[in-house]
Amino acid sequence: MYRQKQRLTLTVTALALAPLAAACGDEKADGGSVGAAPPITGVHWSVDSVTVDGTTHRSPSDAHVEITDGEAAGNYGCNHFNAKAAVEGDSIELSDATTTGMACEDKPMDFERTLARTLADGALKTEVKDGRLTLTTEAGDRVHLTKAADASLYGTKWQVTSPTSQSKAHLTFDKKTGKVSGSLGCNKVNAKATVSDGHITLGAPSTTRMMCDASLMNVEKELLRLFNSTVSYELDHRTLSLTSENDAVVTAVADK
Repeated sequence: MYRQKQRLTLTVTALALAPLAAACGDEKADGGSVGAAPPITGVHWSVDSVTVDGTTHRSPSDAHVEITDGEAAGNYGCNHFNAKAAVEGDSIELSDATTTGMACEDKPMDFERTLARTLADGALKTEVKDGRLTLTTEAGDRVHLTKAADASLYGTKWQVTSPTSQSKAHLTFDKKTGKVSGSLGCNKVNAKATVSDGHITLGAPSTTRMMCDASLMNVEKELLRLFNSTVSYELDHRTLSLTSENDAVVTAVADK
């Protein structure tokens, strides 16, 4: 992992708000109420494209950003990033960004560099309308994002991000068959999965028997501990948390 420090200020403009004259808080000057500004925090924003110098670059992968509780997290197109997020009034400032150090194919890496540079290009004007967010730099470059719908437990490919963000492990729950299948990072896996009242009872795992790099095998061992037991689960927008009986937590995000 390498550490990349950057500062990013997002200036929020709510397109749908009516002009306010001598207004205060959530009330008009005449005492009537007005709608709150569309939020940009607590929302999973999928990056659709970046326009730089008049050229639009389409997102090739799961580029996204979410800002909440003083932190920002997301993906530039290949690597995941985290940053501090200071929210004050109608502005958001990101600082002390850190990223993973994975190498991808040329196209995702080119897009990642373009997106990272644009997000770090000083103050960004923010426009929110109809579930879409546009970030515009002082030079007129733009990042286009769309509010992602909350993911369902079933039918979603859940990409495991913890215990390590660089794992290729993923799981998919099938409501019709009552099973879970996917990859433990090295070997494929499937098992019975009974969901009830915030808990999932996972049966004995059936896996392939490949040998991989030691780091992948260590992650696989951690994930295998979830099986033959009942885990609690929590869905938050597009993040799934599985907590074992001994309080070990595995997190995953919905694959784009």
